[in-house]
Amino acid sequence: MVTQIHSYKKMAGLTLLLAALSLENSFSQPPQMITLEQCYQLARKNYPLINQKDLIRKTRDYSVENASKGYLPQWNSGGQITYQSEVTGIPFKIPGFEIPTLSKTQYKVYGEIDQTIYDGGEIHLQKQTDNVNASIQDQNIEVQLYTLKDRINQVYFGILLFIEQIKQNELQQSDLEQVVKATQAAVDNGSGYRSNLDEAKVELLKSQQNNINLRATKAGYLTVLGLFINQKLDDSTRFEWPVETVINPAINRPELRVYDYQKMLYDVQQKQLSAELRPKFAAFIQGGYSLPGLNFLKTTPEFYYIGGIKMDWPLGSLYTLKNNKRILDIYRKTQDIEKETFLFNTNQSLEQQNSDIIKYQQLIKKDNDIIVLRTSIKNAGISQAQNGVITVHDFLTYVNDENSAIQDRLLHQVQLLLAEYSYKTTSGN
Repeated sequence: MVTQIHSYKKMAGLTLLLAALSLENSFSQPPQMITLEQCYQLARKNYPLINQKDLIRKTRDYSVENASKGYLPQWNSGGQITYQSEVTGIPFKIPGFEIPTLSKTQYKVYGEIDQTIYDGGEIHLQKQTDNVNASIQDQNIEVQLYTLKDRINQVYFGILLFIEQIKQNELQQSDLEQVVKATQAAVDNGSGYRSNLDEAKVELLKSQQNNINLRATKAGYLTVLGLFINQKLDDSTRFEWPVETVINPAINRPELRVYDYQKMLYDVQQKQLSAELRPKFAAFIQGGYSLPGLNFLKTTPEFYYIGGIKMDWPLGSLYTLKNNKRILDIYRKTQDIEKETFLFNTNQSLEQQNSDIIKYQQLIKKDNDIIVLRTSIKNAGISQAQNGVITVHDFLTYVNDENSAIQDRLLHQVQLLLAEYSYKTTSGN
């Protein structure tokens, strides 16, 4: 019994130790840090469309493998049975020699193996077509995945704005709480008015209401971003403030590679037009059982075989060759127009975003000057309110004006970063 009690004590001590270590680790573990680049990568990784890229690769591999099998020996078999109204015969008789008469019912069963010797390059070009088609499909997926960046930008910078606005709101509440305390003391001493105290409390309550709204909206943005990157995000999650990015006007969007791949496809298709006009050579061997056999003078069925090299030279595509080439030229010109239109629209967007960047930079400079003045006015108002030079209402106005100025600068700072990263996303850099 004593031994059992000691055993229980040891187990209880071990359990407490493990619990203490676990609790210590939970407190010492740093909060999760999220960066904008991580969000790009995780959103791409977790977006369902990414799985289609693997399917495109597999389809391409199977198609290329099927085309390559055109170099393997090809087996063909067939047969027929016919009845004909006339057969080959000798229209005279030879004394002492009986000439056999062929049967009007004839049949043939055979198997044939063909081995390509030269196909005019069609198999090679078909493999190129499969590869280019796969590249086009894959790049179209890249275009759709790239649009995730703009959506991530909107949500990520929205979260940054709410984080800073909440911080500033809490600073404003701290100022308002000091006003409430000072006004309460004045009322208690008989030197202040109850209406001033009520007004200060109303402003504090309004600030607290704004805090609730900011936190609720931020929680919604966290949920949206969490769905994109497949992670649980909450108020403990820290978000890195991106540095200002360098503006690069060069356009490097994934759509441009789609246009390039499409033109490559037209080039391969034009080569296929030429390949269709080349003669094709193949070795073959055929064996079968037929009536009559190769010796048509025999009236009994027999086995046979033949072998050799055959040529196939289809020239029917000559009729449509010129028009097909013209069609491909039209496709190329259409592709060039679409590319030019895309570049034109993209450059227009970049010009507008660059104007926004300059605008926010100028606004922030003015915000800094306004904040300095608003802070000076508020600080001067503290002593003025204490000495009765201004009313509590006036001082509350100073506090709210300073807060509005700081909120404006926060908004413009986030808008500047969003404009810069939108420019980076639009240009593809």
